[in-house]
Amino acid sequence: MNKLNPVYVGFGMLTPVAIMVVEQLPEHNTGALVKDVSEFVFDDAAIIACLLRQWELPSAIIGTTVGDDPRGHILAQQLQTWGVQGKVRHSTEIRTPWEVDVSDETGARTYFWERAPQVLDTLDTADLSLLEGAGLLYVDWYDGDHILRAMDQAIRLRVPVFLNFEHGHANPELLERYGRRATICQAVTDAAQQGCVPPLEVAQKLLNTGVQTALITMASEGCLVVNASEAVRVHAPSIRAVDGCGAGATFSAGFIYGHLKGWSLEESARFATAAASLKVTRPGLQMFPLVDIKTMAAQLQVERSAGAG
Repeated sequence: MNKLNPVYVGFGMLTPVAIMVVEQLPEHNTGALVKDVSEFVFDDAAIIACLLRQWELPSAIIGTTVGDDPRGHILAQQLQTWGVQGKVRHSTEIRTPWEVDVSDETGARTYFWERAPQVLDTLDTADLSLLEGAGLLYVDWYDGDHILRAMDQAIRLRVPVFLNFEHGHANPELLERYGRRATICQAVTDAAQQGCVPPLEVAQKLLNTGVQTALITMASEGCLVVNASEAVRVHAPSIRAVDGCGAGATFSAGFIYGHLKGWSLEESARFATAAASLKVTRPGLQMFPLVDIKTMAAQLQVERSAGAG
């Protein structure tokens, strides 16, 4: 396969994951029958790279070092199979982390993960050369200040930065430190995504730091996307949730796809919402074809208003 310069570069943790789907979580000290199980590569930066590859966009990952162990080598092989560019580093001094996600049919996700500081520290020595000529850098706030070096390098190279901020905007110090470096910022209203904070208020707070486009996701309620000139509210369709694991990353991948394709704000928001909605209707992270996503996107209810300018 001929390699093209990656238009998407993700920066973050590399973790093998097992995703289990159950009808409902069991009571404490009991069990539940697993309806489906699949394996993938997390965190979100890697998920998005794999999803974008399914849509034929050249993508890469700059990740943490993994162990020189079977899990670490299987992870590297998985990324190579997906066609995701980037060298996976191995070390005998690190054990490859592991994550287990349990999705129930309410659309909720319960997860158990390892985030050893010595593994995250390896981001500080990762080669950033893949950013040269890239179309976008993606980072997650939960990787801490390790993301700053990559964000600053992207800014120097004039590469837009996509920050997944989740509920981190509630911390004024993090809002200042991370928000001002981001071009596009995806957030939730509050930690439980229950809409306790008005989405427009969150969007305005992000834009005030210098973010150019704010994406506020609201789970089954859809999303609000705002920039200086327009605001787009996309309502999610009514679907039967089977596996909510990776829905947020799928939304990010959908919006990034539209952004890199030069679509309008509304087109990108529609596509992202449709991609995330379809994703939760079946287990795993095998993505729906573009034509199916675009068909659903065209049918979504949308409200438009003036932006924050």
